[in-house]
Formats: sequence, structure tokens, C-alpha cells
Amino acid sequence: MALASSFHGSLAIAISLLQMAFVLFLAPLLYGWIGTVRAILQNRSPAGILQPWRNLVRLFRKEMILPEGHSPLFLAVPPLFFSIMAVAALLVPFLGTSPPLAPVADAVTLVGLFSLARFSMAMAAMDLGTPFGDMGGRREMMVAFLTEPATLMILFTVSLWSGSTSIPSILTSFSKGPLPFHPSLLIAAMAFILVFLGENARLPIDNPSTHLELTMIHEAMLLEYSGPLLALMEWGSMQKLLLYLLLGIDFFAPAGIPRTFALSGLLEGGILLLGKLFILGALLALIESLFAKLRIFRVPEFTALAYLLSTLGFLLHFVLEG
Repeated sequence: MALASSFHGSLAIAISLLQMAFVLFLAPLLYGWIGTVRAILQNRSPAGILQPWRNLVRLFRKEMILPEGHSPLFLAVPPLFFSIMAVAALLVPFLGTSPPLAPVADAVTLVGLFSLARFSMAMAAMDLGTPFGDMGGRREMMVAFLTEPATLMILFTVSLWSGSTSIPSILTSFSKGPLPFHPSLLIAAMAFILVFLGENARLPIDNPSTHLELTMIHEAMLLEYSGPLLALMEWGSMQKLLLYLLLGIDFFAPAGIPRTFALSGLLEGGILLLGKLFILGALLALIESLFAKLRIFRVPEFTALAYLLSTLGFLLHFVLEG
């Protein structure tokens, strides 16, 4: 009995490490794929999907230059932000419907981790008192003012079908058969797309490749970082984008996610998952090629639309499907 318990414990740790390693390795590749498709659509020569990995390696090798007047908070936030995203990778099931950390893989906990990561990044940006860092931190919290409630409403909407906010329970209830068509889930999916763009600082909310300080949101908070600290912040942001896509797959396209961690199921489910990410990355690049960046004063309207859609989806469940 003790030997079996030890074996299951070791297997759970191995699966958890495999899931974390998958996110750490794939996140920069997904960023590179999005950049490649976007370059092709804009008639530019792409740098290749490995370019984000090259950038990270170069940053880790560079000397770290610290700005004058920094506090310990400025140094602590990059490893904290990266660690939060790594822990969040353990809570989003994608290799199986019952991950090792299923008892704590709650949707509200995940949103709390994302909120903590954003808050710490904004505090670090304001720590030095520079104009652009302070501006970026304030803008980031402005975007979060409505995207976080919208995220919670989306999670509550999908949790109504399983009776629990546990992500594995929601995924299990959706993966039992073909995902039924329900207006509430359709509206929630539309709201999730808007939330995804806002939470990850993508067009039309923010331009991740801009160099104009007055239009920056996310990038303005990273201007004072360099070397390994900047690499950790960039790598953590890449993980966050991938985790949001995986969360969207769990809720709105769960077909093919294996129920057990058998080798054959993992291979088949892994190939299907990569195909989904391949398509979603291309669609994101298409969206960013078709839409221009919104003026900063129009961003609250965009996030308010996401919140209204998420609330509408939640109410439709009781009106049409309850």
C-alpha cells in the first residue's frame, strides 16, 4: 500500500513537471508563430518561430543595469511574476481532465493569481516614480478594472454546467460528449475573446511591438528593466498568453483532451492541442493585422463591452437554459 501510494505520488509530481515544462517551452514558440503569421500577412519577412527564444537567451546573457533609486520591490517582482505564471501552469488542465493538482485547480484561484501578477507588475512600474512607468501601471489597472470582473462572470457562466468553479470539473462535464450549442456559452466565448485581448495587451488594446512610449500600456511597465530581469518579465508574459489560450480551449473547445494520462492518449491529445494552438495563433495574428490600436480613451468602452457580454451570457443561462 505504501509502495503504491509512493508510486502515485511520484507520478503526480512527474505529470505536474511535464505540464509546467510544456508551458515554459511552448510559450515562446507560440509567440514566434504569431509573429511569423503576422509578418506574412503584412508582407514582411518573418524572423521565425524561434526568434523569441533567441531574444530570451540574449537577455539572460546581458548585463543587468539597475536604475537609480530602485527598491527591493523592483528586483523581486520579475522572479515573482515568472513564478506566479509557472504555478498557474499547474492549475490549467490540458494534458488530462484530472490534473494532479485538481483539488486546488479552481477558476477563482487562477484569476487571483493573474490579479496578483498584474498588481505586482504595476507596483514595480510605479516604484521608481518615472513618468512612463507610472503611466503604464495606471493604464494596466484601468484595463483590469473591467476585464477581471468579466473574467469572473465568464467563469461563473461555464461553471453553471458543472455546478463547480473547479476547472477539472468544468472540463470533465464538457468533455463527456459533443459540446452542446447554448446561447450563454456562445456569448461567454465572445466575451472571452475580448478579455483575452485586454488581459494580454494585444491589439486593438495595446501593440506589443510598439516603441512609442505615449501609446504603451504593458511595455511601458518594462522600460526600466534589462538583462535577466527583463527576460523573466517577457517570458512570464508569454506564459500568460498561452495559459489564456489553454483556458479558452478547456471551456469552449475541449474535444480531444484525454481523460487519463496513458501514453497513447497523451500523444493523441498533445498533437490535437498543438493543432488548436496553431489555428488560434494564426487567428490572433489575423485579428492584429486587421485592427488598428484603439485610442486610450476608447479602451474602457472595449472592456465595458466585454463585461456586458459576460453578464449577458450569465443571465441568458437562467432565462433560456435554466
